[in-house]
Amino acid sequence: MTLPDTAANPAGADRTFQVDLRGLVDLLSHHLYSSPRVYLRELMQNAVDALTARHGLEPAAPAGAFGIRLYADGSVVRVEDDGVGLTEADVHTFLATIGRSSKRAVEVPPAEPVRGWGNIAEQRGDFIGRFGIGLLSCFLVADEIHVLSRSARTPDAPAVEWRGRGDGSYTVRTLPASARPRPGTTVTLTPRADAGEWTRPAQVHDLARHFGSLLRHPVTFDDGTGGPGASVNPEPAPWARTHPTPGARSRALAAYGEEVLGFTPLDTIELDLPAVGLRGIACVLPEAVPAGRRHGHRVHVKGMLLSEQAEEILPEWAFFVRCVVDAESLRPTASRESLYEDETLAAVRDALAERLRAWIARTAASDPDLLARFLQAHHLAVKSLAVHDDEILRMLLPWLPFETTDGHTTLDEFARTHRTVLVTSSVEEFRQVAAIASAAGLGVVNGGYTYDRELVHRLPEIRPEAAVADLDPATLTAHLDPVDRETELAAAAYLALARDALAVFDCDVAMRTFQPASAPALLVDSREARHERTRSQLAREQQGGLWGDILGALYQEAPRAQLILNQLNPLVRTAVAIDEPELARTSAEALYGQAAMLSRRPLKPAESSLINRSFLDLLAHALRKDS
Repeated sequence: MTLPDTAANPAGADRTFQVDLRGLVDLLSHHLYSSPRVYLRELMQNAVDALTARHGLEPAAPAGAFGIRLYADGSVVRVEDDGVGLTEADVHTFLATIGRSSKRAVEVPPAEPVRGWGNIAEQRGDFIGRFGIGLLSCFLVADEIHVLSRSARTPDAPAVEWRGRGDGSYTVRTLPASARPRPGTTVTLTPRADAGEWTRPAQVHDLARHFGSLLRHPVTFDDGTGGPGASVNPEPAPWARTHPTPGARSRALAAYGEEVLGFTPLDTIELDLPAVGLRGIACVLPEAVPAGRRHGHRVHVKGMLLSEQAEEILPEWAFFVRCVVDAESLRPTASRESLYEDETLAAVRDALAERLRAWIARTAASDPDLLARFLQAHHLAVKSLAVHDDEILRMLLPWLPFETTDGHTTLDEFARTHRTVLVTSSVEEFRQVAAIASAAGLGVVNGGYTYDRELVHRLPEIRPEAAVADLDPATLTAHLDPVDRETELAAAAYLALARDALAVFDCDVAMRTFQPASAPALLVDSREARHERTRSQLAREQQGGLWGDILGALYQEAPRAQLILNQLNPLVRTAVAIDEPELARTSAEALYGQAAMLSRRPLKPAESSLINRSFLDLLAHALRKDS
């Protein structure tokens, strides 16, 4: 880090910031990094970048010639690499200055040239880290960082030792080349007592596998027991291996997805975007997930695990898959635990979305059984996609399940049975009319769920012979049979009393015959009609004021609710014959309350009061009659 100049500064002279390193480490641990465990990822990441630079200096070196070795025995944690190494000038420039990265193209002062670093920095797209703060994460678990390095740029370069301490001080020494016979860097940490959770040998090994299982350079781990070092990344990613048959490849990818993500995928989609060096898999979840719930995806950058919760790699509608990908060109944020939102990420998101659409199309065309299982679990995700994607709409709309008066069925089957498809605007309206409409032979789809009404109205684009219309009260009542003239006249007195009793609810009363006969009454009252009546009532209450003028300008004749009594129901036939006016009114109120409850819409306080009052009045009448 940069230390302040202690010499006297004349007035107006430039001064340097003083940095409280302990405060900065506390800031990193609580606000930048999610957990102290990232210290090992940062060390491995620096080692990988050093190996990348070494290969840039020695491009003819065979694959696997340079590697990373981890050591943890409970008392120390050590990370050693065969990378490009550091000179003394590099140490002062990159290890002792917060925010300066050896992977960022920086202008090196002529007085202190850093040979080779400029060219390497120009290749910064080949490196994982760019922010120059990763080494500070080691102070999350240790009070001192010991670095021993030897540069590969000069054959006889000396070794350089750097010791950084948590109080912000550091020392640098030049040592004979024999102190580190081979080029590269060794970072050694002596963990604090409170960091044992993250520095035990087994934990270090697990963290190394967690972060580095897909690294392209060989990584080994030694726990100090004298046994052979264990390979952290013994095999390349499954999509980078060769397989004897396409079936074997599919099984290997599915097995890897199950191992990493913890579920058996319904299917596995291989992802390959050569333009950004991205490869991986998308695993289709075998069960439905709540609408809008987005799963995090496992994203590696150049083999190093960046995040297990990277939601931004896929669009919101793709919540039916979880991905494991490794990319070359995606930019990590400063914490290197999420992705930087830029044009590259947006392009990758669009390209991966296209791969998912292609899988849906391919499945629809070639594997109806898989498509049926997929739609059974994830029809909501597909509906959200079909709303905005005409190709998916054409392919899958006929096969998507909807709630209808014929039960849960596809639009294709439903349209074959019903020449005109009626659709409600809400769930409650569907529940009001479903039984009556079904008995009347009407085909009604519940359009109250997300996307459903809009999709049903687009059915004629796919099936031109199908007709779709919104269901309104007039459509329903027109399909109910009228009663004969004599019956209507006989019930006229009762209907007049019922209308008077229910006028407070803006409800008309009529009598029809309809199935099922067990239903005594049907309350037909759309949400729009209720809203219009509420607005009209407010306008009347606010007459003369500004708000009243505004509502009055919006006023239109408010549509009334309609209580339709079923003349086929024995209870209704008994009620219309009542000759006691008060009892007749009470029975009408009770029939209204029962129909309102069956509609499953929220009841107004006045309606709840009416239901309680009518029940008690009928009970009192029955008790008086018995006595």
